Amino acid sequence: MNFPLYIHFALILLTLYGIAVGSFPQFRMNRATIALVGATCLIFTNAISLSQAYDAIDMDTILLLFAMMVINGNLRIAGFFKLITLKIINLAKTPFHLLILITFSSGLLSAFFLNDTIVIVFTPLIIEITKTLKRNAIPYLIALVTSANIGSSATIIGNPQNMIIGISSKIPFLKYAIYESVPSLAGLIIVIFVISIIYKSEFKKIYFNKIEIEEIKPYRPLLIKSILSSTLMIIAFISGMSISLAALGGASLLLITRRLKPERVFREIDWSLLIFFSSLFVVTKSIDTSGIGEYLKLTIQPYLTKSVMSLAISATFLSNLVSNVPAVLLLKPVIEVMENREQAWLVLGMASTFAGNLTLIGSVANLIVVESARKQFINITFLNYLKAGLVITILSLTIGILWFDFVF
Repeated sequence: MNFPLYIHFALILLTLYGIAVGSFPQFRMNRATIALVGATCLIFTNAISLSQAYDAIDMDTILLLFAMMVINGNLRIAGFFKLITLKIINLAKTPFHLLILITFSSGLLSAFFLNDTIVIVFTPLIIEITKTLKRNAIPYLIALVTSANIGSSATIIGNPQNMIIGISSKIPFLKYAIYESVPSLAGLIIVIFVISIIYKSEFKKIYFNKIEIEEIKPYRPLLIKSILSSTLMIIAFISGMSISLAALGGASLLLITRRLKPERVFREIDWSLLIFFSSLFVVTKSIDTSGIGEYLKLTIQPYLTKSVMSLAISATFLSNLVSNVPAVLLLKPVIEVMENREQAWLVLGMASTFAGNLTLIGSVANLIVVESARKQFINITFLNYLKAGLVITILSLTIGILWFDFVF
């Protein structure tokens, strides 16, 4: 490599390092600003031109993410998630029933409404319920986040990395869901099995009295409209319509309103995440435009293309090293030249998502739960999480690898 190439390589590594750790201690920068500054530096040093940077941003993915934020924001304002959570949890008769209901409801809802959204809503409710019942909140919170991560892998709209994979692979929504639902369902069963064994004393067979939680009063007109819009969007997905266009249609329907000010909905949108995604597209594209991509392909492509297992392990390792969204973007050029691209995309979706359960810092959803719990004086330590997360990740990944090896 020549000298400019070393500069570009150092800038890319520094940016990816900042994204992985989440901040630089001396500066008040988060992942979005680190990615944006990194992308700008790469443009200034000619690793990528400004026109190439514009082209690198996948507007279909940005549009899909924005539209899902609008839909989820309306559902949250309407009280949909809290209402569903309470209805489900009120069915619990024993601690084990509660574990099952939390795991499956979190997994199923995450498949359609983003895992981060589900854990944001579920966490305070689960903490309140476990306090009322005088139970240990930690096993239920670990079950919540690990099942949210696993469940989100089942569809293209379950998490941000799946959105990238769905748009890039052009695999139809229903076909993607059919293939991914088997390892996802198996993963949810694994979560219940592992948590119930590790926290065996918590799940002794005792019976609850009726769980007394303050009644949620949904905003009924918006609730009906949001459910209708979401249903129409999913029907459009299944019918084969463009994923991003169907989501934009659902979001636009909700923005035609006499009851809710647009500002209220737009406050629900994570603008930092949109900036992060846009900048990250530029950073990862610069690997190719700078010439570094050729060196990487020569060294890692032969290993990645060996088997389903090698791809899954590589995706898991990279996802925990730089986070799952950058990992997917870094592996994207390699996937596109593989012989069985459909299988490779599906394995990448499964592995990069399941990888989030490995450690406490493996996914944003994990950090959301930990921080919310900490504010309520519930301390989920790194090792406390690892003893469940490590086993869940190994078992769920093993089943996922065997499944995709079998069906292709």
